[in-house]
Amino acid sequence: MFNIGKYKIEKPIIQGGMGVGISWDKLAGNVSKEGGLGVVSSVGTGYYENKAYAHKLVQNKPLSEVEFYSRDALFKIIENTRAICKDAPIAVNVLYASNDYGRIVKDSCEAGADIIITGAGIPTNMPQFTADFPEVALVPIVSSARALKLICKKWKRYGKIPDAVIVEGPLSGGHQGFKYDDCFKDEFQLENIVPPVIKEAKNWGDIPVIAAGGIWDKNDIDRFLDLGCAAVQMATRFIGTFECDAAPQLKQILIDAKKEDIELVKSPVGLPARAVRTNLQDSIEKGTAPKVACISNCVAPCKKGVEAKVVGYCIADRLSAAYEGDKETGLFFTGSNGYKLDKLISVKELMDKLTNGE
Repeated sequence: MFNIGKYKIEKPIIQGGMGVGISWDKLAGNVSKEGGLGVVSSVGTGYYENKAYAHKLVQNKPLSEVEFYSRDALFKIIENTRAICKDAPIAVNVLYASNDYGRIVKDSCEAGADIIITGAGIPTNMPQFTADFPEVALVPIVSSARALKLICKKWKRYGKIPDAVIVEGPLSGGHQGFKYDDCFKDEFQLENIVPPVIKEAKNWGDIPVIAAGGIWDKNDIDRFLDLGCAAVQMATRFIGTFECDAAPQLKQILIDAKKEDIELVKSPVGLPARAVRTNLQDSIEKGTAPKVACISNCVAPCKKGVEAKVVGYCIADRLSAAYEGDKETGLFFTGSNGYKLDKLISVKELMDKLTNGE
């Protein structure tokens, strides 16, 4: 058992937040029910329940950041998550790169999140948006001790330090906190960046440190607990569960993937991202990928589609296509070990394996 703020997590396992629609109520609720920390992704909630909560659509896509991230849908997702896990703690992952970041954080608090987790940038002003919710624990994601130090210094003006910190290495799925070449250097691998973060965390009151990126089984978990981490965060392995909110086709893409199919790709966010190579990457190279037209305005670094046109795809459109099971145009994020998925199991069985061993 470990604590994040006042919240006690029975097992040292956090399920990483995965959008669009990979970790919503069914996955997050069942992880928390089984003693881990379930994490709802706030990304693309406008697609929830076949876009039932997106009130304005263009070409059947949520219009603008107000609809791509739907407040009403987030409230419903958290309500449904709570129905599954009851009083167990739940978290919401809010990308710092999201347009209207502060609004999403406030909405998450109002909707009943116990913990807010933020990556995809350095959230130096995160506590500004939770001042009315002192009971909500705040957890930034960093890739270095330097980033944690900067966050703690900036948060001092709010009279706050992180309730925990997640340090993520370059083997994770989706966007990386490193330049492309650095993802392959030994000095940036998780086992080498964790100790300096733990040391820095102790300078600020022994903040719990959670390791993430490429963690797969109990042996990996034990290794990082032995290094001094309070817990680990895992995302990709939870895609291989019946309860994962993604379409069956998305799960099958990962189950069918081979090690050589998983690669780092360019992203409109400006960082490399790890995904399964599918028809999308081939069509981008051939110039036959779907036309880029910014409708959802999902993340600030994309500059309303400017960066999307540079890399050849809209990340909101391609992640939502993957969520909906479109094998031809979807972007399928995965961690480096995603090729190890070979079948679907229940969250309960997975949590048992991670706790007790294979």
